[in-house]
Amino acid sequence: MNKINTKLMDVPDEVSLKYCADIIKRGGTVAFPTETVYGLGADGLNSSAVEKIFIAKGRPNDNPLILHIHDISVLDKYVKEVPKTLTVLSRLYMPGPLTVVLKKRSIVPDSVTANLDTVAIRVPDNEIALKLIEYSDTAIAAPSANISGKPSPTMFEHVVADMSGKVDAIINGGKCRIGVESTVLDLTSDRPVILRPGGVPYDSLKLVIKDLETAYALNTDTPKSPGMKYKHYAPKADMVIVKGETHKVLEAVNKMSGDDYGVLCCKETFDRYNTHNKLCAGSINNPSEIASNIFECLRLFDMMRIKKIYCEYFDTKDIGEAVMNRLLKAASQNVIEV
Repeated sequence: MNKINTKLMDVPDEVSLKYCADIIKRGGTVAFPTETVYGLGADGLNSSAVEKIFIAKGRPNDNPLILHIHDISVLDKYVKEVPKTLTVLSRLYMPGPLTVVLKKRSIVPDSVTANLDTVAIRVPDNEIALKLIEYSDTAIAAPSANISGKPSPTMFEHVVADMSGKVDAIINGGKCRIGVESTVLDLTSDRPVILRPGGVPYDSLKLVIKDLETAYALNTDTPKSPGMKYKHYAPKADMVIVKGETHKVLEAVNKMSGDDYGVLCCKETFDRYNTHNKLCAGSINNPSEIASNIFECLRLFDMMRIKKIYCEYFDTKDIGEAVMNRLLKAASQNVIEV
């Protein structure tokens, strides 16, 4: 693709956001912050604009995108039916880190949905994102604003590194609050199914949906949700998840020699690893802290030119389930039990 003169919007004020909204209206691409990760947006009702997302990311076009809307009140424009379950969910998580899969109307192009009859849609909980969508006067289709397969971007600098020269503008919204993508909930089946764990934990949804199921497929020929078919979130280094009692994990990793491996661990064990190439994701008692830091840590390992990463198996309660989902995919399911 030809190199684009990317505008870096360091101050996301009204003037900047309206400028970026005009880019969206003209069929361009804008990377913007959300509460989860940065998104790479285009007019979700313009197929040629949507195609630019796939080109910029190097993303396969059979991987569906998420439509972002500024308010739940416009949902009817894009979907055929709003189930009763969504009435309660929307009060709790719209805006919020929840994406729902519903039957789409014909206004939504096939390029957004990978030729499926369903669409994934959400209302982000980020003032910059909401203003951009509102000013654009459309639904914005947006996957994460990174090169396809790499760790998701949670900071402005991550997006600049991956997308400068490939998109029309990048908006600086600082560090994303949550740090992992939204939970994707399919409401088109007989029973609601979580297709991707994310910012809204399973236990929270279970309080509202008693017959909730999960389907965290690793590969599927027709994915309804992003994150189901292709390799995602991967650093340049080979990555291994080390699972077991703390003292056994420490013993196994500390037997490694050389300067080309790194360790991704929690605050409580950080000082007990021998290598200098170690990064702390956060406290084991604070899954939200770990979630907000994991993608940043993986990108830091890339900068350190580490050849192999040994990562602790973190607690899967609450948002920890989404954390381990991302780390296991980043490691290609490579787990050592000690």
